[in-house]
Amino acid sequence: MENNKDNITEKEMPDLEILFELADLFKVFGDSTRIRIMFAISDKEMSVLSIAEALGMEQSTISHQLRVLRQNKLVRVRREGKQIYYSLDDDHVKEIIEMGLDHVLE
Repeated sequence: MENNKDNITEKEMPDLEILFELADLFKVFGDSTRIRIMFAISDKEMSVLSIAEALGMEQSTISHQLRVLRQNKLVRVRREGKQIYYSLDDDHVKEIIEMGLDHVLE
């Protein structure tokens, strides 16, 4: 029987700290409200009010979840005067969502 270390292919196992960060990232995706918000802003930027109306939720709930998404670098902010607009931070976030959806729909 082969040693488990031999079973790791060309890619080395990332450091444990990196794996914890990855696990934390996936925890953020584990909330349906945050997923709904990310879907809503996946193709266009939106204000908190617009997101709340689109999802039929309270603005305070949306604001709280947007704060979590911002802290985890999944959402970015653009300020225009007093108005703040939210969008996905980059294409990687959209790809993660799309890949997860593809997997669920298989």
